[in-house]
Amino acid sequence: MSTVITSVDHRSPAQRAGVRPGEKLLTINGHEIVDVLDYRFYGYDAKCRLELLEPNGSVRNVQIKKEEGLDLGLNFDTYLMDEMRCCANHCVFCFVDQMPPGMRQTLYFKDDDARLSFLQGNYITLTNLTEREAQRIIDLRISPINVSVHTTDPQLHCTMLGNKNALRSLDYIRAFCKAGIVMNGQIVVCPGWNDGDQLRRTLRDLTEMQFSSCSLVPVGITKYRQGLAKLRPVDAATAAEIIDIADEFGRENLERFGTRRFFCADELFLRAGRPLPEEDYYEGYRQLENGVGMLRSLGDDFLAALDTVDVPEEFSSFTIATGTAAAPFLTGLVQQAQARFPDLRGEVVAIDNDFFGHTIDVAGLLTGQDISAQLRGRDLGDRVLIPIHMMRHGETVFLDDYTVERLSRELGVPVQVVDEDGFALVDAMFAAE
Repeated sequence: MSTVITSVDHRSPAQRAGVRPGEKLLTINGHEIVDVLDYRFYGYDAKCRLELLEPNGSVRNVQIKKEEGLDLGLNFDTYLMDEMRCCANHCVFCFVDQMPPGMRQTLYFKDDDARLSFLQGNYITLTNLTEREAQRIIDLRISPINVSVHTTDPQLHCTMLGNKNALRSLDYIRAFCKAGIVMNGQIVVCPGWNDGDQLRRTLRDLTEMQFSSCSLVPVGITKYRQGLAKLRPVDAATAAEIIDIADEFGRENLERFGTRRFFCADELFLRAGRPLPEEDYYEGYRQLENGVGMLRSLGDDFLAALDTVDVPEEFSSFTIATGTAAAPFLTGLVQQAQARFPDLRGEVVAIDNDFFGHTIDVAGLLTGQDISAQLRGRDLGDRVLIPIHMMRHGETVFLDDYTVERLSRELGVPVQVVDEDGFALVDAMFAAE
């Protein structure tokens, strides 16, 4: 833990008040500052009294007046002002345990940090949470928190998380629900483990707790599961059963509480061969970040964008590269566009995931080397379009460290990264020659 100030932003409230690098932040308005959550929440007020420890050991107080919510302007050694917490679980479905060797080291780090759940949207199991942190979440009403639930059966919960102390996370979930903390949940459904009657029990328990919302996603299984618990992928029949169970409880929740509460990931509908639900199913796309409603949102925006698109005099041809799961859906969108604009030249190519194995069918886990190998030698038109969720966050690098520039060189055409909405896709497809 380090609350030593490394720098002070220019013209920030802290700089105007005379706060200096090298001083240690002890308290704000009398509250001890331990990490970034303390700093963010206690520093939110318009009037802040900072207690600072100077390098010579003396303590001084500084009064700061600022706009409510404006950051004080202090920077520390690390973003969290503390060490990132590693996951203490050994989940039977953990994707990190199924990674091939030789990838960049950060891909093998399993975080389970409640602070990153609130600040960056990471999913956590709550097994790392201390009593102090749990009470802080309740006292400060920290919301939303993204929580991995998986099952509410106590014994199965400990087994699936591979942690005999995992029961505390169920206790925290109940306490947070009682305190009104908003939680976005996730259930990774593993056939033979937490599906069927176990899934019904979990959804029933979460309904009675009035858990905020929860997505159901199929387990991802790579070809690197040597020495791990036996899992099988979600097939069409299992996907259909999961959807039916979620709908059963979803209808009950709508009648009782006015919210469906449980939402199935797009992958489940695709695997079951069922049409995607209409927009109102998703209740404002509250689980969009977890792959719930992404395709429906994309499709609706895409069709709306076709009504307002600027049609170029000369079309530039394209190829869209995506995962095998979404390829048929995207092909349908392209065909609808071509029916209205016959001069539009483009196609969708489904990329098999040779890197992780063909059971991984989502675009977000495709690698640059697979795209390169499967597109080379094809007529790609003038450019290749790829979705932004193939990229490392904020960068143009794939999971296997391939860069977009390298892929473009190998394919001999420009590769364009496209945002995850239908308007951006239409703009990319209708680019001028």
